[in-house]
Amino acid sequence: MTLEERIDAFDQLGSLIKNISEEDLDNLCRRVENQNNWFSPAQTKNALNALLVFLKKESLENWLSAYNLPSDNDPKSVGVLMAGNIPAVGFHDLMCVLLTGHRACIKLSSSDQVLILWLIEKLVSIQPKFKSMISVEEMLKNKDAYIATGSDNSARYFEYYFGKYPNIIRKNRTSVGILDGGESKEDYIKLGLDIFQYYGLGCRNVSKIFVPNREVLISFMDSIEDYSEIANNHKYFHNYEYNKSILLVNKEDHLDNGFLILQESKGLVSPISVLYYEVYQTIEELNDLVRRVSDKIQCKLSRGGWFEDSLDFGQAQCPTLVDYADGIDTIAFLKTL
Repeated sequence: MTLEERIDAFDQLGSLIKNISEEDLDNLCRRVENQNNWFSPAQTKNALNALLVFLKKESLENWLSAYNLPSDNDPKSVGVLMAGNIPAVGFHDLMCVLLTGHRACIKLSSSDQVLILWLIEKLVSIQPKFKSMISVEEMLKNKDAYIATGSDNSARYFEYYFGKYPNIIRKNRTSVGILDGGESKEDYIKLGLDIFQYYGLGCRNVSKIFVPNREVLISFMDSIEDYSEIANNHKYFHNYEYNKSILLVNKEDHLDNGFLILQESKGLVSPISVLYYEVYQTIEELNDLVRRVSDKIQCKLSRGGWFEDSLDFGQAQCPTLVDYADGIDTIAFLKTL
């Protein structure tokens, strides 16, 4: 299969998603939610809309043109251990492996099976040649290379089992918001999207904010009331009640608006329903605080992107094709196989 054929197939997949009937989409969303209650219909639709940004022929061609990929190659078997924290989070890895002409040997996450399998089914129906290039397996043994995504703990196991093969092994990452005190209500609302989309389960979700003073926290909490419906998800609300009870029992200071808890902490990855904050005094101190945790940060968000190498609020879950997880270029890695 040529590179052009592979690109055309993914472009057609994008058209299929874009033109899916409302009835078929609702049925798919219900199946996804039945398998994982974190994946509400709204979140599944968000994930599919995010894929539409990728799945365009012109975008794919522009992305891949920088790598000078051969039209045809000697395919290798690449084991892909997928994460399952947000819907279809492993699709980008699948797409990278197939577009570079390799065989994708996938171990699905138990949390994200329905949507990934649906995408594979549709892709194969569009381009039957992909059927021999994709396999879903329980044990990924003796592959030519591996791409594995998980926690810091699981990464140690991945290193043990796959370290002797070419690999990309990803660990825990999260994202941070950086405030300077000049934020408007609209800025806070956009930041709320970065916090609450996918219930805060993604590595691109903001789990901590850096603030110049505690006064801005009150303005922030007042501005995000429209997100209160997130507490309607029983799994999210269970996390909220549990974390609130722990803070109350331990008599720890915190702010609480009924669906989000703000807690001062030098930690980076907050529990679901909790947002950590840390106060800085000067820009120099802020730069130092962010620099110390840079290897654990996926995205930095700030008002209008004023902070160095940051995105504007509201853009955390809008990655482009070149926004590789952990900053590791997946296509460049696969090209070397």
